[in-house]
Amino acid sequence: MNTELTFKPAFEERYTSLTDWNVFKDVCATYLRRSIRVNTLKISVPDLVKRLSRDWNLTPIPWCSEGFWITHKQGRRDVGNLIEHSLGYIYIQEAASMIPPIVLGAQPGEIVLDMCAAPGSKTSQIAAAMQNTGVLVANDFKGDRIAALGINLQRCGALNTTVTQMQGHRFGKTPQCYDRVLCDAPCSGTGTIRKSLKTLRIWNPTMITRLSTAQKQLIYTAYSVLRDYGTLVYSTCSLEPEENEGVVDSLLSRHPKATIEKIDLPIKRSPAALSYEGKTYDPRICEALRIWPQDNDTEGFFVCKIRKNV
Repeated sequence: MNTELTFKPAFEERYTSLTDWNVFKDVCATYLRRSIRVNTLKISVPDLVKRLSRDWNLTPIPWCSEGFWITHKQGRRDVGNLIEHSLGYIYIQEAASMIPPIVLGAQPGEIVLDMCAAPGSKTSQIAAAMQNTGVLVANDFKGDRIAALGINLQRCGALNTTVTQMQGHRFGKTPQCYDRVLCDAPCSGTGTIRKSLKTLRIWNPTMITRLSTAQKQLIYTAYSVLRDYGTLVYSTCSLEPEENEGVVDSLLSRHPKATIEKIDLPIKRSPAALSYEGKTYDPRICEALRIWPQDNDTEGFFVCKIRKNV
């Protein structure tokens, strides 16, 4: 079902220069497909599919072996009321949101930092990839978000996780001890319009500038606490070049030896924005993953995988 959206003139002008405006606008006016991720800390994918398949249609998400789009055979929509959700067997998570932890590639026994972790969808996904071994530090800086993070990690049975509360840039005072860092930075959320119309109401260029400044501080810190040759994944659910390619470009200007690694997933992608409003970004950023909502019928997302070289 479509709904009528109202876009600010400055927003329309900006996005007309970035993508096919009419296609983007039409997709933003449609509902997102519901999707779930199987929590393999508590149940196997085949066992979960067996439990749900009698009443629910499960369509595999190509880039996530534990992910499924889900629809009820009789039209039920309240996936959150399933007993499997209460038991922590599934996490209701948007399909594109599953990408950053997959790209991070955390392994059992490693030391990993999720710098902006709440409400915990990606954190619990990382914990499952680590098979509840090693150490996973899950940080956020707002108390109400920390509460949701703790509840979700408990529900999912994430036992290797330590929850901390501080502003992300304060990790700069800690040792270079992390094998991998996920910096899923707070952003304008312009990739999430399909589920959050508030995004259109609060959007303004000043906000983008303010956010990009904070995001640069976060990515600088995330890179600094990595061990040599460690992996950093920077991601946002924003479609703004200043919050994505511009932030990564700023890091590369400080650390020219850093490597941008190719992301090889079975997903349709759009070219990275290597220039915008008179600014030209490092051409290595072409390896980053920029996803528009119309590419895969998902949220919009930006994901970049960075290797720390010395």
